[in-house]
Amino acid sequence: MTPVTCFKDKRVLVFGLGGSGFATAQALMAGGANVIAWDDGEKGRDKAQAAGINVTDLRDVDWHGVDALILSPGVPLTHPEPHWSVFQAKAAGVEVIGDIELFVRERRLIAPDAPFIAITGTNGKSTTTALIAHLLREAGCDVQLGGNIGTAILSLEPPAPGRVHVVECSSFQIDLAPSLNPTVGVLLNLTPDHIDRHGSMEHYASIKERLVAASDTAIVGVDDDYSAAIAQRIAEMGVQVVPVSVVRPLAHGFHLSGTQLVRDGVAVADLAGIGSLRGKHNAQNAAAAFAAVTAIGVSEKIAARGLATFPGLAHRMEAVGRNGQVLYVNDSKATNADATEKALSAFERIFWIAGGRAKEGGIAALTDYFPRIVHAYLIGESSADFARTLDGIVPYTLSGTLDQAVRDAAEAARGHGVGEAVVLLSPACASYDQFPNFEVRGDRFRDAVRALPGVQP
Repeated sequence: MTPVTCFKDKRVLVFGLGGSGFATAQALMAGGANVIAWDDGEKGRDKAQAAGINVTDLRDVDWHGVDALILSPGVPLTHPEPHWSVFQAKAAGVEVIGDIELFVRERRLIAPDAPFIAITGTNGKSTTTALIAHLLREAGCDVQLGGNIGTAILSLEPPAPGRVHVVECSSFQIDLAPSLNPTVGVLLNLTPDHIDRHGSMEHYASIKERLVAASDTAIVGVDDDYSAAIAQRIAEMGVQVVPVSVVRPLAHGFHLSGTQLVRDGVAVADLAGIGSLRGKHNAQNAAAAFAAVTAIGVSEKIAARGLATFPGLAHRMEAVGRNGQVLYVNDSKATNADATEKALSAFERIFWIAGGRAKEGGIAALTDYFPRIVHAYLIGESSADFARTLDGIVPYTLSGTLDQAVRDAAEAARGHGVGEAVVLLSPACASYDQFPNFEVRGDRFRDAVRALPGVQP
C-alpha cells in the first residue's frame, strides 16, 4: 500500500468503493486523513464498513471544510452529465480528483525522482504496460505494476529511489489527475472510444494528450492523425518526443522494417518468432516499451533480450494450444472490430470464431481481411447480422455456442491441406450475451481447446 500522507489530518470524501475506491479510502486513512466514503451499491458499502471505513451518504455530509472529493474513475465527471457528487463538490468549491492524482502528489512529496512510467492510448495499453514491466524486471529493477491494468495504484508499494512504477492510465483516470507528470509518458494511438463519457473525439484526445504533455520524455505512436498532431504540438512546447511508427520509416524515433525494430536508422531488436508479439499492433507495443525502458537507462541489449521472453497477456493474441499445423489463439479481449482487425492482420489461413453482443457497425469494417478467412464460426446474438455481412464472401457456420464453434473449427482446420492454420477466437463483440466478461469467455475457449484430442498447450 501507498499511504497518502499528503492529506494527513485533512477531511476527504471518497465516492465509489469498488477496487480502486476501496484501496483509495484505505490508503488515505493509512496516511492520516479523515475519510468519509460512500457507494450507491450496498455490497461496496458493506465491505468498506467491515474494513473500518466511515461509510456515510455524502448527500448528508456538510461539505464545508472538505479538502477533496476522490472520485472513482468509473463515475461520470463531465458526460453524459456529472455525477451528483461532482455537482455537490463544485457547489462547495471542493476539488475533484482521483487515485492517480493522489499517487502523483505523494510521489512529489516523498520521492520526486523515483521513475514513473505511465501508459495510455485506445488500444494496446495493457500489453505495453505488462511488457514494460517485464523488460524492467529482466533488467533487475524493482517494479511496481498497476493502474487500469488491474491493481489499484494505491495498493502498490510507495514511490522510492530506484523503484519504478509502471502504470496503465485510462482516459477516465487521466481526467481526474490534473498534475500527472510521469518520467516517461506513452501514448500509443487514438481511435474513437468512450465518446459517451467525454462528449467528443476532440475532448477524448485532449485528455489523453495531458499524460504526454507533462512527461519528461514522451513516447508517441504517430500512425493516426490525432496522435501525430499531439506529437508535433508537444514537441513545439519543448517536450522531448520519441515518435513510433509501424507503417513508415522515421529518421528519428522507432519504426518497423520487416521484423526489425529500427531506432534512429539502426536496427535494435528483431521480433521474428516472438509469438506473444505477432502483428503490427504488437510491433507498436514493443517499440513503445523498448523506447520507454531505454529512456530510463535500461540497455538496448537487455531490452531486446527481454522482448524475446515476454509471455504475453491472457486473452490478447494468446496462443493456447497446438495440434500439428493447427494453432489455437485466444483473442477474447477483441470486443470490437478495430481490435479484431489487428488479429486478422496477423495470420493468413484463419478459421475465425466471432460473435456475441455486437458493437455499432458490426464487422463491416473488416472486409479487407475477409480473404484471409477460410471459414467463420458464428456465435451469440450477432450471428444473424454477421452472417448477412459474410454471405457470399466468406463461408460460415452458425455454431451458436463457443464450445460448438471450437469443435466445428477444429475439425475443419485439421483437414485443411498443408501449412499452418489458425483457429482464432477474436469475437469483435462484447461477451455479455453468453458470458459475464471477456475473461470468462477466453477461459472457456482455452478449456475447450485443451479438451480436444491431440492438442498440446
